[in-house]
Amino acid sequence: MLQSLHVKNLALIEESEVEFTPGLNILTGETGAGKSILLGSVNLVLGAKADKDLIRSGAEYALVELVFSDESGRIKEKLKEMDLPYEEDTVMLTRKIQPARSVSRINGETVTARQLKEISELLLDIHGQHEHQSLLRKKKHLEILDAFAGEKTAALLSETAKLYQEHSRLKSEIAGQEMDAAQRKRELEILYFEKNEIEGAALSPGEDEELENRYRRMANSRKIGESAGACYRCTGGEEGAAVYIGRAVRELGVAAALDADLAGMSAQIAEIESLLNDFNRELSDYMESMEFDGSELMEVQERLNLINHLKEKYGKSIPEILEYENQLLEKIEMLENYEIHRKQQKEKYDGLESALLGKCGELSEVRKKEAEKLSERLTKALEELNFLSVEFAIHIEKKEIAPDGFDDVEFMISTNPGEPRRPLGLVASGGELSRIMLGIKTLFAAQDAVDTLIFDEIDAGISGRTAWKVSEKLGRLSGTHQVICITHLPQIAAMADTHFLIEKETDGESTVTAIHRLDDKGSLEELARLLGADELSGAALKNAQEIKKQASKIKQNEN
Repeated sequence: MLQSLHVKNLALIEESEVEFTPGLNILTGETGAGKSILLGSVNLVLGAKADKDLIRSGAEYALVELVFSDESGRIKEKLKEMDLPYEEDTVMLTRKIQPARSVSRINGETVTARQLKEISELLLDIHGQHEHQSLLRKKKHLEILDAFAGEKTAALLSETAKLYQEHSRLKSEIAGQEMDAAQRKRELEILYFEKNEIEGAALSPGEDEELENRYRRMANSRKIGESAGACYRCTGGEEGAAVYIGRAVRELGVAAALDADLAGMSAQIAEIESLLNDFNRELSDYMESMEFDGSELMEVQERLNLINHLKEKYGKSIPEILEYENQLLEKIEMLENYEIHRKQQKEKYDGLESALLGKCGELSEVRKKEAEKLSERLTKALEELNFLSVEFAIHIEKKEIAPDGFDDVEFMISTNPGEPRRPLGLVASGGELSRIMLGIKTLFAAQDAVDTLIFDEIDAGISGRTAWKVSEKLGRLSGTHQVICITHLPQIAAMADTHFLIEKETDGESTVTAIHRLDDKGSLEELARLLGADELSGAALKNAQEIKKQASKIKQNEN
């Protein structure tokens, strides 16, 4: 459940905090008061594009915070899976917008847009005008049907998508390998040339690194020899350290024979002498190994040049070159046995196509059964939303195969007696679309684990009895979900469990948008304004009381 919304320095909002409640939260206000800013701030937290112009004039940044409670523990498990922090049944989403950039956080930790989307989809569902307009697109109809079917189509969709991907890949591969005998001959000549060039080099993994080390040592042998020789003279020559340490060993040995306390130090210096002698022998051996002739350097250089030439053509390393050689062998084998290979590919392709068609068929059968159920339930939901004579159906036709199957799904509706069902986009008005989407949301609410639903423009193009039907539906929905609704209709506002007023305030120099929670008296006065009263007369307040009583009766009947 959404506990609170905190907004700072966003557009006309200087700083405001709203604490929401369970049930139906209604927000009303004059046109232009900033209701859209409120919904926009929620969308910003959920990853909507952030424009620096949204930052309030004179402020350095804008900040929006949403705090949710997680009583079920579902979000806790998801945050653990995403390796994000969790704080005692609370989830905080924040977004800070600065002129140069914006930063999103979950419980204080910076997150990506993808992570934010994953979490927000579990927390709330926003329904705005753009969403009910999406009903004009047939693709949305298919999404709604599959969402209604749930697990029944989920596995089939996944299997269909995998088969489609493999089918498309093999189709492209077959098309790319299409060639006549002359083309195959030319291709084979190139492949054999490359194969022989690599084979002739007889490459060994790690050989290039070893050669580079040898070449570096040979090319710098003079400097290395001078330094190694100087070191040897310091440690093992006639005047080197070995001479003096040997003398020290003998002298301390004489002393240790006279004083047992020197035995330890005598052993230490003897060990140093032994280590130094070993070092000098190794250094001497190394200096002898440095002896080579110019032809050896030339051989190493030529070998390196060959390897580097192959790297330029076939891969950045010897393992990559050898892998390329394996690919060459596969291509050669395929071209030399072209007809056999093509036959095998065709058989595999036919098998995949048959499997894909079969899976699409299974998916289509499930969709047709679920379409009947969805049509029946949605028709009932629409009747409850004052569609007095509605006929609704889901039309499924076959189309070209796609990752989601071969079904072309379209919602068909008739809202007047005697008229045939026609495509939704050709019949429904804006107000009807919003009610249809509300009906869909109501159907999905029972199977949807999202606790919070936000509605904006749900009352577009409706009034009178229809407004009461929408109000009743929202009230029923708020019995199982937290509902936040921005409205201008008194019938919907009267159903509020909690009522907020959004209004502009000015001190003559600046204007701010403020959000206030209304008490019973304030809610009644706002209802009178929504009913069209120019002033809060006794008659206006009485009308507001009547509409409030009517809403209360509806609530009691629901309970």
